[in-house]
Amino acid sequence: MRARMVATAFAALLAGAASPAVAAPAIVGGAAADQSYPFIVSLQNNSGRPFCGGSLIAPDWVVTAAHCVKDKSPAALTLRAGSNDHTQGGEVVTAAKIVANPGYQSNQAGGDIALVKLAAPAAAAPVAVGTAAAVGTKTRLLGWGQTCPTQACGQDPVVLQQLDTSIVEPSRCVADFDEAHELCTDNPGGTAGSCYGDSGGPELVRADDRWQVLGVTSRPGNDGDTCASSPSIYTSAVAYSGWLNDTVKAG
Repeated sequence: MRARMVATAFAALLAGAASPAVAAPAIVGGAAADQSYPFIVSLQNNSGRPFCGGSLIAPDWVVTAAHCVKDKSPAALTLRAGSNDHTQGGEVVTAAKIVANPGYQSNQAGGDIALVKLAAPAAAAPVAVGTAAAVGTKTRLLGWGQTCPTQACGQDPVVLQQLDTSIVEPSRCVADFDEAHELCTDNPGGTAGSCYGDSGGPELVRADDRWQVLGVTSRPGNDGDTCASSPSIYTSAVAYSGWLNDTVKAG
């Protein structure tokens, strides 16, 4: 699937010390985060360049996209947890282990979810995984990805971006789509949504005055390379909650 492969290749490029001339593609049409998100994590290479996002779901486990970390060595990762600024604040932690979902294939729908075990527990409060993700649910996206829609069209945002949107009918994601394990997420106004560099970041819902993570940024919902030109596909953390819980418990 071309869109998935482009996203995967670009994430790998960013992780591999891309040229300064190539900007890390934040959320298009969003705004700077209006609150702190203690569970938010920036995945960075060892030179401090961010390439994906993640969410702390246990003191020593971060959920992200499989295409962000599959085949990477834990020693190649640095993670900054609990700061809206990916250059400072929060705490810097290291990875001890990477566990990609065994069902992930770069050319197929589904399975684009992974866990990173930290070398030591983070101090920040984790976010809970949600229990339901129905069409019509109002959600919020977070990320440090590109704020303009075409590859390498702008500078990396330093401050975390957010966008309020919703889960829409699976039929609106025209790319290869796994309805049982993925969430089709709206592009408000036809011009806003996730972009390059947002991969692995969370799709959240507000429940009982607390955030819960419903999804993980995966890829565009069409076969185009222009961000926010269609709904986005998010891997459903709800659908994979059993695997997440089992992996965390196994250590």
